[in-house]
Amino acid sequence: MTIPFGDDVSAVEIGNDLVAVLKTDMLVACTDVPPGMSFWQAARKAVVMNVSDFAAKGVKPKALLVSLGIPERLTDENVIGQIAEGLNAGAREYGAYIFGGDTNEACDLIIACMLYGTAKKDAVISRCGAEPGEIVAVTGLFGRTAAGLKVLLENFEASEDIREKLVDSVLMPRARLNEGLALAEAGVASASIDSSDGLAWSLHELSKASNVGFEIDVVPLALEAKKFAERHGLDPIELCFYGGEEYELVVTVKPELWKKAQKAVEKAGGKLIRIGKTIKEKKIYLKFKDRIIPLEARGWEHFRRGRKDD
Repeated sequence: MTIPFGDDVSAVEIGNDLVAVLKTDMLVACTDVPPGMSFWQAARKAVVMNVSDFAAKGVKPKALLVSLGIPERLTDENVIGQIAEGLNAGAREYGAYIFGGDTNEACDLIIACMLYGTAKKDAVISRCGAEPGEIVAVTGLFGRTAAGLKVLLENFEASEDIREKLVDSVLMPRARLNEGLALAEAGVASASIDSSDGLAWSLHELSKASNVGFEIDVVPLALEAKKFAERHGLDPIELCFYGGEEYELVVTVKPELWKKAQKAVEKAGGKLIRIGKTIKEKKIYLKFKDRIIPLEARGWEHFRRGRKDD
C-alpha cells in the first residue's frame, strides 16, 4: 500500500504518480463536545479533526462528505443552521468544499466527515520514515488544551489574562495545514503524525511505525499552561505530554535538512520547535533537570472518560 494501515490516512494510486488520499473521523457530542462549545464550533471541529491528519501527511484537502446523526431534541432550525454553517466554515478555512452526505436520526449528535484530496505519491509523508540520529520537532507548544479542559470540565479557575487562551484552544482548535504542506513541498520531513491523541502517545505511534526511539530534552510547554500548573499545583509534564486534543504536528527531520525545514515552515507562517532526537534503542524518555523520565504510551481519550494504554 502507498500508506500502510495504521497511519493517519489511507491512499490509493490513481495513475500519473498520483494518489487519492482519504480520511474519515467522527465527532460524538457526549465525548467530544465539552461544556461551552457551540454547535457551530462542534461542527467546525469535526472538520478540523480530519484536516489535521491531512496536514500531517502534507496533503491539501479538496472535498468533504458529511454524515450527520441528529437527536430529535436538536432538530430546531437554528441548531441545524449552526451545524451547517460550522461545517462550511471549517471546510472553507482550509480550502475544501462540502459535496454532500447523509442525515439521519440518532441518540446523540454525531458528525462524521470523510475528507478527500490528491497528492504526488512520493510527496506524502508517512509515519514510518524516521531513522536514528534525526531531529524530532513540533509545530507549536502544548498544555493549553489540557488546562482548558480542566477549566471547562472541572471548574478550575484561571486568571483573566490566560483563561481566554486556554478555553479558545479547546473551542477553536486549528490544524497545521500550511506547515504540513510546506514540509511536504520542501521534501524535508522523514516522518510525521498529528498530536490529537497527546504528544507522548504520538511519539509512541511514530516509534512503532519507524522502529526508532526518542530522547526528548525540551518540554514544549506553553507559558499559559505553565502558569496554570503553578497556580493549581499540577504536573507541567503531565499537561504537556498527556493532554491530547491538540492538533500540532510531530515530525522528524534529518540534521542536514533542519535549516531548510525551519525556513519552509516559517515561510508558511508557522514555527518548527526542536524537542529532541531519534535514537536506535526503542525507548522513549525525557531528559529533564538531570532526570530520565520514561514517557508512557498514554493520552487523554474523549475528555478523560478513559485512558489510552499501550
